Amino acid sequence: MNVIFIVNDSLRMDHLGCYGNKWIQTPNIDKLATESAVFDYFYPEGLPTIPTRTTFFTGRFTFPFRGWQRLEPTDILLAELLWNKGITSALITDVFHLHKPSMAFGRGFDFVQHIRGHEADPWIVDESIKVDVDKYYKGDGKDKTVRAQLIQYLRNTHWWKDEGDTFVARCVKAAIRWLEAQPIKDNLFLCLDCFDPHEPWDPPPPYNRMYTDPGYTGKDIIHPIPGKVEGYLTPEELNHTFKLYAGKVTLCDKWIGVLLDKMKEMGLYDNSLIIYTTDHGEPFGEHGIIRKSDPLLYDELVHIFLIIRHPEGIGSGKRFDTLCETTEIFPTILDFFNVKLPLRSHGISLLPLMRGEVDSLRDKAYMGIFKQAWRVNDHEWSFILNFGKGKPNELYNLKEDPQEQINCINDYQQKAMELELDLRRFVSTLR
Repeated sequence: MNVIFIVNDSLRMDHLGCYGNKWIQTPNIDKLATESAVFDYFYPEGLPTIPTRTTFFTGRFTFPFRGWQRLEPTDILLAELLWNKGITSALITDVFHLHKPSMAFGRGFDFVQHIRGHEADPWIVDESIKVDVDKYYKGDGKDKTVRAQLIQYLRNTHWWKDEGDTFVARCVKAAIRWLEAQPIKDNLFLCLDCFDPHEPWDPPPPYNRMYTDPGYTGKDIIHPIPGKVEGYLTPEELNHTFKLYAGKVTLCDKWIGVLLDKMKEMGLYDNSLIIYTTDHGEPFGEHGIIRKSDPLLYDELVHIFLIIRHPEGIGSGKRFDTLCETTEIFPTILDFFNVKLPLRSHGISLLPLMRGEVDSLRDKAYMGIFKQAWRVNDHEWSFILNFGKGKPNELYNLKEDPQEQINCINDYQQKAMELELDLRRFVSTLR
């Protein structure tokens, strides 16, 4: 038996057909979902990119203790626990933050391949390569960082000819090559961590015009400045950028399908636990902002998808409404491989839930961004504890206000106090 763990960074749950979307084409992911256990209330405990990977690899809550940083030498890592258990492992990724010196996310894997060049990765530094950044960029009169990132990205991708050169395609092709190279197609652990559909949102044809308004005449703003939309993007520009992102989601679905089809050809599809998820969503103006910027921790960012296909059909076709978190990935993989869970893990295996041995996992979900904000929610309420100076705390009734538009903390002060106390007590118990 094998484990294939697939991540598509920044993929919004509500952009998948299996989670209710009616206009974005994701047939391969949707088909996988019909054969899988689908989790409707899954949350990342720590955000954004690096904290989530830390949780995937350690099974521990991070948001009260550490933010964007390297793995520590004392961390007990998933790949290290599998190293002497007869499991052959690989990490294949284009998340360039994992490749930065000293980050150590490849620790314990038998094989590591970094696909270079995504976003601001300083891969091609030849300044003689000229790129037309203004074709894809809209400034605000103050930003320099995002423009420099985009220039770097355009240099990195100047040689592309077709969709086979895109990052998600290259990641999938590298994963297939590794799977094909394994002499024994058993006891494999593949972590395929794809940065797409992360910005820049530059899907190639036909995906770049699959959902856009044909009457739009403005720029393809593929890497907008994170922050407030008002005064920066027009409604037409925001809609166009949003539709470019949707096109990139369909591009990702196409290449996830390529991987799954190849696994079927190799006899791996029915012999593997397939775990498919993301690290977080992406704001597109729901709270007046675009990209991951202040304010944070609303559902469009933190309510994410999780799809698990068990080779024995356990949980197939079922949807689970229990609250669960990214901490659960680590113990679920160890449970599947029958490897003992370290005492320091905070996660809970999802396999007993999928088998029907338990009815739920957690009463509440806890998450946060280190030193910025924490959040706790159940199915009815979400409470956000903000640490920014002068920034008020927030309370939302998810039943009456699922888009979290009305901060009702003044009307339900007792409920807010209860949830804040619960959140602080939870953090105090973590060791």
